[in-house]
Amino acid sequence: MVEVFKTNVQDEDHALLLVAEIQKSFPGYIVNFDLEDCDRILRVKSSARIDADSIIKLLHELGYHAGILPDEVPTFAL
Repeated sequence: MVEVFKTNVQDEDHALLLVAEIQKSFPGYIVNFDLEDCDRILRVKSSARIDADSIIKLLHELGYHAGILPDEVPTFAL
């Protein structure tokens, strides 16, 4: 499974610390940030269900905002 979050993380050093905290709390998760994206993406991968609410809560406790980015299905005009 993959879950993608929009965040307000700006700094690469902060992102690295957050990755470490998330992986400490959720050892099976593979975590990375894409701070070049306008949504400051946090991407979490796991072979099991991802506890998105707990990730959002953890980031909030550490002073950051995170929200799930909805899957966008492109619509095509016929």
